[in-house]
Parts: sequence; C-alpha cells; structure tokens
Amino acid sequence: MIKILTYFGQWLSDWHAIFVRELKHIFSDSGVLIIFFLAGLAYPVLYGIIYSNGTLDDMPVAVVDESGSQTGRRFLRKLDATREVKVSRSCLNMAEAERLMQQREVHGIVLIHRDFEECLASGRQAGVSVYADMSSFIYYKNLTMAVNMVMLDEMHGIQEARLSAAGMGSAADRLVHPIRYVDTMPYNRAMSYSVFFLSAVLLVIIQQTMFFGVSMLSGTMREEHRSFAVMPDRLQGRGISRTVLGRGAAYWLLYMGIGIYVAVLAPRMIGLPQNCPFGDILVLLMFFVTACVVFSFTFSTFIRHRETVFVIFLLMSVVCLFLTGFSWPESSFPAFWRWFSYIFPSTFAVRAFMNMNTAGAGLAMAETQIAAMTVQIIVYYILSCGAVFLENRIIAHPESAPCGFSCRPC
Repeated sequence: MIKILTYFGQWLSDWHAIFVRELKHIFSDSGVLIIFFLAGLAYPVLYGIIYSNGTLDDMPVAVVDESGSQTGRRFLRKLDATREVKVSRSCLNMAEAERLMQQREVHGIVLIHRDFEECLASGRQAGVSVYADMSSFIYYKNLTMAVNMVMLDEMHGIQEARLSAAGMGSAADRLVHPIRYVDTMPYNRAMSYSVFFLSAVLLVIIQQTMFFGVSMLSGTMREEHRSFAVMPDRLQGRGISRTVLGRGAAYWLLYMGIGIYVAVLAPRMIGLPQNCPFGDILVLLMFFVTACVVFSFTFSTFIRHRETVFVIFLLMSVVCLFLTGFSWPESSFPAFWRWFSYIFPSTFAVRAFMNMNTAGAGLAMAETQIAAMTVQIIVYYILSCGAVFLENRIIAHPESAPCGFSCRPC
C-alpha cells in the first residue's frame, strides 16, 4: 500500500512538473499566445461582424430578356416579387449587364434565352441562366433561391396548362399537386446565412487554433533541437502517460476557458440562437477539447518547422469547415471524403453543436457524435503516446534518427 501511495505521489509530482513546464513554454512564445488568445477570442466576433447581416432582402439584379416574350416578362415579374431579389435594371445585352455588375450596381444577372417561349411551346426544355456576384455567398444564395422558386412555380403552371389542354380539366390541379404541403424552417425561418455558417465555424476555430499553436511550439522546439517529449531520467521511458497527460492538461485547461467563450458567450454577442442548456454544451466541450488536444499532439509530430503550420492553415481550415456538412449533407459526400472527415474532431462536434445550440437537441440526441469523439480520444491518445516513445528513443539514440530529426532535452 505504501509503495502504491509513493508511486501515485511521484506520478502526480511528475505530472505537475510537466504541466507547469508546458504552461511556461506556451506563455513564453508570443506567436502561440497570438494564435490562442488573439485569434481564438477575436475570430468569433470578427466573423459575427462580417456576417452580421445574415439575410439580404431586395438584392438588386439586372435582367437580360432576349426572348421579349410574354412568358419571359411573367417570369421576371414573379422574380421581382420575391423577397430575395429586386429587378433594378433591364439591359439590352449581356455586355451592359456585366458592366453594371463590375460597377457594383447589381449583384447578379438573370438571362432569359432567345428561344425561351418557343421551347416551352414545343414541349422542349427552356433555359434561364444566372450569374452571381461571388464576393459574398449571400448574393449567390439569394439569386439562386429566388430563381429556383420562380422556376418551380412556372413549371407547375405549365404542367397544369398542358394537362387542361389535354382534357384533364379539374383533375389537372390534383395531378400537379397530388399532396398539398407548406414548407417551414423552424430553426432558421429567415434563411439566415449566419445561423448555419457561424454555428459551424465557431467550433472549427477551437480545433484549428489549438492545432496551429501546438504545432508552432513543437516546430520551434525541433528547429532549436529541443524536444517537448523528454522525460526525467529516473523514469527510464516509463513516463509516457504522465508526459502526454501533463502536456495535455495545460492545453485542456486553457481551451476549456476559450471554448466556453467561443461556444457560449460569442453566440450571445453575435446574436446566434441558443436553445441548449449550458451544462449540455459544457459536456460537449469537454469531449471536443480533449479530442482536439490529442489530435493536435498526434499530427504536430510531423511538424519540423514553425512556418509549416501557416501553409497547413491555408490548406486545411476551409476543408475542415466544409467536411462538417454544414452546407452539404454528409450522405451526399463521396466515400473518400466521408472517411477523411472522420479524422477531425470538428466533424462530429460541429454537427452535435448545431443540433443542440440551434435546434435545441439534448445530449441524448448527440450521443453518436460524442461516441465518435470518444473513439478519437482513445485512438489519438495511443498515437500520441507512441509519438512520445519514438521521440525519446531518438533522443537516447540520435544515430538512428531520420534525416533532419535531431533533438536534445529541453
């Protein structure tokens, strides 16, 4: 019993020493502090300001009606009646419309082709082309939604007219609309872009800033031929768990605070809906932050230079965001991207957070995502321990180190 207590006391002492050492490394690196605190705390507010106008009504668009037909004019009148767009300019040709878009007087162009009415009259497929100003996704969303709604309404009208002409009479309406429905969006009635975009980007910020900070620190140490993974000599390679857990506790402690700010306080500041109790969000953050810590430890093993992180930042941030499925359902992902998305904790955390914070789901509804993050924690913890073991072997036997990998104790 005494031996057990002595071992446990020594384990805690070693863990505490490693924990304190990692905090000193973090707070002595200005670049890491900028990533953790300036970027981690400022990005949610910055994105909230950029996307504060989650909806845009009566967006000005230019139209080019090459057909000059009654059907084309009806289509444009319906388009102008939508909430999303306003037909502000009618142009003679595309060159004039393009010039207006370049001058930022309109944010989209709708082109009705010359043979529009002839195609409809002969039963062929007619074409309507749209061109959106891609300086903002909101412009694209508004234009495509408005045109699609008018197009569906026109198609129903054309079907009814053709069925009536074929002698269907009163049955035409039942054939075109066999089931009457009213579509509603209970958690985003205004179709606000910020509601579903910012809910996704908030948790991606936590993952990405942690990974970049950890990788910057690891890359700096390796450039200076130091190692974050060194263990006291008395441990003789048996202190892997306390090394990983001691380092991890430093990041976990910092990022639980940052995570509460990002996932709880920031949504209130930028006006996002919050339909989930704080306790449920806290539990989700505990799993997510833990998964991010061991994920960062695992993949920072491959970082050899500090500046490498910034290349990865540009490459992976957008990829991680879209792999969450916030704008495209996971069921439509190709098999490769579906499996690739399982690498990142943000994939599961964002889906759970959006369901909980926006739609009011409880932890029971997020158990699949939490179970997936639990698997990630176990796998990445084992890999992190393996990385510490290998790096200590390299420290002990530098002659066996791969080219470009040389470390000495901190």
